[in-house]
Amino acid sequence: MANIKSAEKQHRQSQKRRVRNKASKARMRSAIKAHRSGDAKQKAAGLSAAHSEIDVARRKGILHKNAAARYKSRLARAAAKR
Repeated sequence: MANIKSAEKQHRQSQKRRVRNKASKARMRSAIKAHRSGDAKQKAAGLSAAHSEIDVARRKGILHKNAAARYKSRLARAAAKR
């Protein structure tokens, strides 16, 4: 554990961020899985929801912009195949 007050505070902040980031990533992954497992009628709505969650994660800085674009591209390409 840190001995300096500022380092202790930084550690507390990083723990809070980690929990927040983990929750946001979990929401994103759940939306992607829901889209992949949905039936044909739900695919369009599921794709939109998945794209939205990816965009939120990107805006919050949880995902790199190229990673977000890659996820969205692969989802759209897979949806177009079906």
